[in-house]
Parts: sequence; C-alpha cells; structure tokens
Amino acid sequence: MSEPWRFCPQCAAPLALRLADEDGGPKERLRCTACDFTHWNNPTPVLAAVVECTDRDGRILLARNAAWSGRMFALITGFMEAGESAEEGIAREVAEETALTVDRVELIGVWDFQRMNQVIIAFHVQAHGDIRLSPELAEYKLFAPQDVVCWPAGTGHAMAQWLRGRGLEPRYFQPGEQPAR
Repeated sequence: MSEPWRFCPQCAAPLALRLADEDGGPKERLRCTACDFTHWNNPTPVLAAVVECTDRDGRILLARNAAWSGRMFALITGFMEAGESAEEGIAREVAEETALTVDRVELIGVWDFQRMNQVIIAFHVQAHGDIRLSPELAEYKLFAPQDVVCWPAGTGHAMAQWLRGRGLEPRYFQPGEQPAR
C-alpha cells in the first residue's frame, strides 16, 4: 500500500483526518485544512488476464514481475488507460507485456482486493504468437490448466473461477509453498 497523502493537490495545505457528513452519514477521510478538498481513497481498478495460448495446446501463460523477489508466477495484470474499456485495456496489457496477439477477451469476474485497495477485473484472454516479455516481466512459464496452483487471494480467485468453469477443481498453494513453479 502506498504512503497516505499528506498535502492537498489543489492548494498544498496539509491534509488531516476530519469527520464530515456525507450521503451515507458521517465519515472520516483525509480532507484539506484550507480548501476542504477530500481525498476519497477509492479502490483502483486492476485488469488481470488468464492468458490461454491457443497455439501452445491451450497452456496458460504465467509471468514473474521483475520487481518481485522469489519465483512467484502470476496472471498478466495492469491498469486501464483513460478512454479505453476494460476489455481494450487487458488486450493492450497482454500485447504490451507479452507481445502476443489477442484473439478473444471474455470476462471471468470481479473481486475486491482490499489489502491493496484494488478491484480486480479478470478476463480469460485467448492469444497466440511469439512471446517476448516487456522489461516489466522477468520470465514466464506455460502451464497445462490442471497443473496451475492458485494463490488464495487477489487474482488467484479469478484463476480458480476460470478452472472451475472448465470442470477442474482448483488447487491452492499452502503457506511457504510457491504458487507456481
């Protein structure tokens, strides 16, 4: 989670936790001490993709972020850009991060990820082509769907839902175990 805001983006005065009446009743939020700006701290929408490589026997592409320690592999994720739909955003993210050509995008579902103050919008993406990772990703692995081990939070819920939709019972990794190796 990022550090809380300290100063108003409108007038640069300090922000402070202040109680104010809102539609749902009194609510304490960071508010400007000078101009009454409110930092709403709404969750950020994050797009996630279960990438099925149609030219690789339907294997699932999982990738390791270059900033992560350890060898955890996960779904391709990213943020929407202004002016694009969630479907356009995840197709763009998959193309940017893997160089794959996206053929189909289908919504899996939406999950809250409160620890990171995010809402995850997950898609099943069918794609093909030569895999070339962006500098954001360190490596990838391809898994047969039945071999995927799900993370028990965040995007792991999307992976589990997708597996169930294919008649596979998801397996979750245990503490201390790597979710995908």
